[in-house]
Amino acid sequence: MDYLRESLGFKVRKVGRYLRLYGPLRTWAKVQAQRHQRRTFDRLPPRREPSANQTVALIGCGNYQFSTIAYYLNMSFGRVIAGCMDRNVDRAASLSRHYSIPFYTTDASELLDREQVRLVYIASNHASHAEYASEALARGKDVYIEKPHVVSVDQLDRLTAAMKRSPGRVYLGFNRPGSRLGRIAREYLSAESGPGMYNWFVAGHQIDPDHWYFRPEEGGRVLGNLCHWTDFLLSLVPYSAFPVRIVPTRTSKSDCDIAVTYTFGEGSIGAITFSAKGHTFEGVKERFSAHKGNVLLALDDFQRLQVEVIDRKRVYRNLFRDHGHQTNIVGAYENSTQQGRYDRDERLAYIANTALLFLKTKQALDENREITVESFARPKAITKAG
Repeated sequence: MDYLRESLGFKVRKVGRYLRLYGPLRTWAKVQAQRHQRRTFDRLPPRREPSANQTVALIGCGNYQFSTIAYYLNMSFGRVIAGCMDRNVDRAASLSRHYSIPFYTTDASELLDREQVRLVYIASNHASHAEYASEALARGKDVYIEKPHVVSVDQLDRLTAAMKRSPGRVYLGFNRPGSRLGRIAREYLSAESGPGMYNWFVAGHQIDPDHWYFRPEEGGRVLGNLCHWTDFLLSLVPYSAFPVRIVPTRTSKSDCDIAVTYTFGEGSIGAITFSAKGHTFEGVKERFSAHKGNVLLALDDFQRLQVEVIDRKRVYRNLFRDHGHQTNIVGAYENSTQQGRYDRDERLAYIANTALLFLKTKQALDENREITVESFARPKAITKAG
């Protein structure tokens, strides 16, 4: 939905609701992002040389980069962004001007070839994520790849090969497991033994049939949206939980109004229902329910978590909706700049596992048949870089 074309009353109600959901600063960033998407320049603003302490580059200058990645980096660390790139020069210039980023370009190599750039946040179109990441890794950079990090098994093979050759670190844009309520839920569940039962119901925002998500090369909504929840499921099961059986349920569409169930080798069962039937006023709406051992819990929109352990009941709340974006984005910067703990074998295994799960989910839905993923990467099976 194009909010700028809606009535004044709709816009006022939308802003009012978002103020309650996200607070004034994040809401203002989201409002400015809508204007950013349409901004054009008769005369492009001047470009400047970055300072030595500006070590971050942004690839892709769309809504998410503007309202989320650049917003949290700027808010948490000040002006650390050296430059930004987008194929649309107006968007690159707009993001540059809004966040006082000195350099912008339509050519990614102009950023990647800069020695001072140490960390690259990639939020371009989905099919280009792995390509830009591989280029950055070849130059020894650390990379943060927004979801999905790959759109094919071939891209996954090339990305993991690039990781093995490079000293660069790779971070992924799957934020929900690291959110405050997501972490609490996982702590309760991991304290219990045995298999679990997990269920996601997601009402996604409706997008137009000609939206770029639906281009064949971009992976549709399974790779663009559903991967968030396949990744969360994966975070709840051990590596020994494979093989995994994927059973799709769909009608004429393969990536909207669907349900998928997963049976893991250690007995856990997961289900994801993704509905995209109309506009959701507050954005994506989601509810997670789980039962493992003595723990029964329900997580609503990452604002409220209710946990029951036999006779004890506890409720956790966030003042504002928190999907974990800030934790994920800020954490990558801190880990990269401070050279924090980074287990390369573990990361390679995770990057392969979570990609294979969403890629095989897409295949099962596209072909409307059950698929069993026989083997996933294990940490010890992957050779360290260097």
